[in-house]
Amino acid sequence: QVQLVESGGGLVQPGGSLRLSCSASGFSLKHIAIGWFRQAPGKEREGVSCISNSDPSTTYTDSVKGRFTISRDFAKNTVELQMNSLKPEDTAVYYCATVDPWWLCRVPSGPWGQGTQVTVSS
Repeated sequence: QVQLVESGGGLVQPGGSLRLSCSASGFSLKHIAIGWFRQAPGKEREGVSCISNSDPSTTYTDSVKGRFTISRDFAKNTVELQMNSLKPEDTAVYYCATVDPWWLCRVPSGPWGQGTQVTVSS
């Protein structure tokens, strides 16, 4: 069973940046489609961005296009989410998970890790 761990969250002012990391131990993420998802208080979990399992194709939800970038770091065996120009509405717990198919970037049933809290506030 694939177990992923999220890190990199924190408190940042509006307009700031954070870089989230999704890591795995004991196996390679190189050929696994991965998605980032988030859940804000009182809201359903939603897909933020997904990356394919083969070529570096990606997809983003409309609200983060142009601000977030998903990528793979093969040396660190991670999938990262660079978040720029953060807004208060980006505040949520962020999770990573395997996805299939990657282009739909639908919220999977799990399993889910602990997630990492991102808070955008002045």
